[in-house]
Amino acid sequence: MVELEWLASSRLEPRAFLAFLADVEAGRIVVAELERADYPRITQLLERYADLPLGFVDAAVLAVVERFGERRLATLDHRHFSVVRPRHVATLELVP
Repeated sequence: MVELEWLASSRLEPRAFLAFLADVEAGRIVVAELERADYPRITQLLERYADLPLGFVDAAVLAVVERFGERRLATLDHRHFSVVRPRHVATLELVP
């Protein structure tokens, strides 16, 4: 949410993030929360990719993607996510 708000405010108009929040409130978008079990995986990722450096948010996103078994990730951060290897697939399909 934090990075999405930053991206929307820096590259789009303020109403873009407000529209996103309206979709969350209406149930059209579900925001996945971190679970306690995600934190050990986040720590592993931060240690393994310390030379990138991979940040907490990116590691948390990957932990959630792994938990849900997703193969696709919507991100503009191809630099990090094209290098990081998830547990459940060889590579993620990054969109756009």
